Amino acid sequence: MSRLRRFPDLRFIGLRDTMKVYDCDDNAQFALLEERVTTDSLVNRNLVSSFGPDTEVEAINRGFRPA
Repeated sequence: MSRLRRFPDLRFIGLRDTMKVYDCDDNAQFALLEERVTTDSLVNRNLVSSFGPDTEVEAINRGFRPA
């Protein structure tokens, strides 16, 4: 189970520039997410979203698509 450093307790993380949500429990999706966040400084640019409750359904309700 991998998590981003700034979101250690959250499973689903969305990127606002692509409106995609990533499941941190999926190793392939997490690798893509981690690379994008690091390479493009997305946290510093406020382009990373978390969802409460932390579910994929909530992310979809907010307009994000599964990665």
